[in-house]
Amino acid sequence: MSDLVPLPETVLEWGRGNLRDLPWRQTRDPWEILVAEVMLQQTQVQRVVDLWEAFLERFPTPAACALSPPSQVIAHWVGLGYNRRALHLHRCAVKIEEHHGGQFPHRLDDLLALPGVGPYTARAVLAFAFEHDTAVVDTNVDRILARWSGQALKASEAQKLADRSVPVGEGWAWNQTLLDLGATVCLHSDPECDRCPLVAGCVW
Repeated sequence: MSDLVPLPETVLEWGRGNLRDLPWRQTRDPWEILVAEVMLQQTQVQRVVDLWEAFLERFPTPAACALSPPSQVIAHWVGLGYNRRALHLHRCAVKIEEHHGGQFPHRLDDLLALPGVGPYTARAVLAFAFEHDTAVVDTNVDRILARWSGQALKASEAQKLADRSVPVGEGWAWNQTLLDLGATVCLHSDPECDRCPLVAGCVW
């Protein structure tokens, strides 16, 4: 199964000129990134852009969130839907305070142990807050990998292929680029292949 590694500079160059200007891309604070990632689950990007900063003004740290009653967290979640995510975020904050001494965990196993944090979100925090060379695979990235390799991939296969493809020291930029490539170019319907930096080696 081919890796994407033969074309890293082509992909990264595309990202330098095409990444969307999203506010959470300006921070490396793990709490701020976790909040963004939880909000982005099942919610359109623009709605999250409108509400992310306001939420963080009220709950700027895990401690601030943990010390607030869940009802207040839900009250500041209005407009995002799926209030269970707000409760998970509150429980994450409590666990960070009580089990990690207020220090944000930076190991995959510890992140996966946080309430409501799955493989995608845990790896997103590692890549975007701590700049680890770990791969972030969502539906869009999975589609890129499947088209590139020419076959449907099990989740574990997609993760392994993605992990092998991250250029050393470029985890943040690589993952952000693939996420946007899948969201804006390698679309589910009517992909814009003529704009894709992977077109020369893509089996699909």
